[in-house]
Amino acid sequence: MSKLVALLIAALSGVTMAVQGTANSRLAEKTSLWESTFLVHLVGTIIVGVIMLVFGVGGFRPNKWFSVPWYLYIGGVLSVLIIYLVAASIPRVGVCNATTAIIVGQVAAACIIDHLGLFGVEKIVWNYTKLIGIALFAVGAKLLLN
Repeated sequence: MSKLVALLIAALSGVTMAVQGTANSRLAEKTSLWESTFLVHLVGTIIVGVIMLVFGVGGFRPNKWFSVPWYLYIGGVLSVLIIYLVAASIPRVGVCNATTAIIVGQVAAACIIDHLGLFGVEKIVWNYTKLIGIALFAVGAKLLLN
């Protein structure tokens, strides 16, 4: 896959996150934050299960699950927090403001993960241009929040 295609896929992911956050916050208003978090995960689990069964992709190999480092399962915990926190923030600050804050947090965390090579990713060391880019990003985010 080319870098351009990968970036387009990442951008599409950003679009889906904004739509998902909005839908999740509305679902939480109709149910509750915890119910909506549960329902979103239940629907997602069913969809993935159907895709795996119908299309035969991804496999189902529980024997491999125990060989994975424990800390890589943090995604499940974080997923619950993400759904809950996004659904809680959007009604209070709006979709644009919440999404802006989310993206700033993602970029800051991503830079730290890259710089330290956390979770086994290749280290991408910071330099002054990345720091300038982050500063400009933060300024742009502040302008969006006004």
